[in-house]
Amino acid sequence: MPQAQPPSLLETIKKYGSGLLRFIRSKVKTDADAEDILQDVWYQLSAVVNAAPIEQTGAWLYTVARNKITDRYKKKHEFLLEDMAAADEDDEEAQEITTLLLTEAATPETEYLRNLFWQELFTALDELPPEQKAAFTAQELEGKSFKELAEQTGEPVQTWVSRKYYAVLYLRRRLRQLYDELMYD
Repeated sequence: MPQAQPPSLLETIKKYGSGLLRFIRSKVKTDADAEDILQDVWYQLSAVVNAAPIEQTGAWLYTVARNKITDRYKKKHEFLLEDMAAADEDDEEAQEITTLLLTEAATPETEYLRNLFWQELFTALDELPPEQKAAFTAQELEGKSFKELAEQTGEPVQTWVSRKYYAVLYLRRRLRQLYDELMYD
């Protein structure tokens, strides 16, 4: 008796696509995140489907989706320097200052604001505990990942994440004063 052929990738996507997307959407905040995660799941399936047969495709897909959601959640704990200037995406004034600081235009106003921002940032960094300063500086200014830092120091990744988290909270509060002075004076 001939062996049944496994379903093609297209058939699998048709069969599980909408249910898997609903599952992912229920676990993440935005539709864009859900679609990104689903795309990652399909990519992983395409990489595995030719290597070895998957006995329970549905269970495998949902397990991969859960793992991708967990990975995305962990990555959300990494904060970007840009986030300090704009804590709220709906805050138009915060967006204006972020645009001003991150633009490549070199007007006297942007240069003055950039210099002022960097001076205040470095002053605020000096006020942090050394571990928090190291975490923020290594990740944001030197571009190192938490994994790299953990491997270099032997400390857990979560320790580095926590240190940077507290540094960002302090820096947001501290730099909020500068933001308020620039925007409301």
